[in-house]
Amino acid sequence: MSQRARAAPSLRDRSALLGTTPSSSGRSSPFGGSVYNPSSSDSYEPNGHRYADDLEGQNDEALAGLTAKVKLLKDITIGIGNEVRESTIQLSHMNDAFSETGDILSGTFRRMNNMAERQGCRWLWYIVFLVIVFWFFMVVWWFRR
Repeated sequence: MSQRARAAPSLRDRSALLGTTPSSSGRSSPFGGSVYNPSSSDSYEPNGHRYADDLEGQNDEALAGLTAKVKLLKDITIGIGNEVRESTIQLSHMNDAFSETGDILSGTFRRMNNMAERQGCRWLWYIVFLVIVFWFFMVVWWFRR
């Protein structure tokens, strides 16, 4: 029975379970217990306060790392929010510019239709003639390549 207790390290002993030695922080803790000490030839030592201090130090280091990650995520989120606001403003300006362009094009189309009505049906023949000439030049250009 004593051999079984001596061979199995304590479940609270992180170095025996994970193969690493916890770092010391120098803090005191109300926790107690025994710790497996590999340097003392497989014997138990009443080192619970020191072990609890080590665990608290590791927790403080992990907490500092998490705090840094949360701050980084907060900064990224703020940056995303600023980018969204700027993009919204730019899209609003683009929407205004497209509306103005649409108004200009609709006015131009309306004036062109008025001109076409005054000219009669001749403008349609001019457009058909220009399309045929353009097509002819494209065919000639294609065969010359």
